[in-house]
Amino acid sequence: MTTTIRAANASDIATITEIYNDAVANTTAIWNDQQVDEANRLRWLYEHEQQGFPVLVAVNEQQQTVGYATYGAWRAFDGYRFTVEHSVYVHRDARGGGIGKQLMRALIERAQAQGLHIMVAGIDASNHASIALHERLGFKQTGMLPEVGTKFGRWLDLVFLQLMLEEQ
Repeated sequence: MTTTIRAANASDIATITEIYNDAVANTTAIWNDQQVDEANRLRWLYEHEQQGFPVLVAVNEQQQTVGYATYGAWRAFDGYRFTVEHSVYVHRDARGGGIGKQLMRALIERAQAQGLHIMVAGIDASNHASIALHERLGFKQTGMLPEVGTKFGRWLDLVFLQLMLEEQ
């Protein structure tokens, strides 16, 4: 299957919203409890664009959006301006096919082109597949914060990984 990575636009919002809400409802990939509507995701897209941060989508041969990825400011202080935190999500029906890896590689290329220094990943410690993907892409685990989040009635540990973009 051929997958194309491109910049997201308003026509992708319905599927981005679906993917986001599925992650909220069924996974610990997003530590939010509330689902959002398409207007929320459209504002989110425009805010990212205005701040100069990419939102990429993976599109299959049928021109269906099957995943998305982005990054944004890691912390809102000037000293962190060369560090970003990213997110990558794949539609539940398309997981395991390498789409997340494709999105991540494209996101890393964008971050390098913007002259960024570090890309941070914050991942639920029990999400072994995501941690392994990041490690295959060169991310190094730098820390773990036990029980800093909660979802589905249990405490969640947060693992931090980082990629030094100049080394890629």
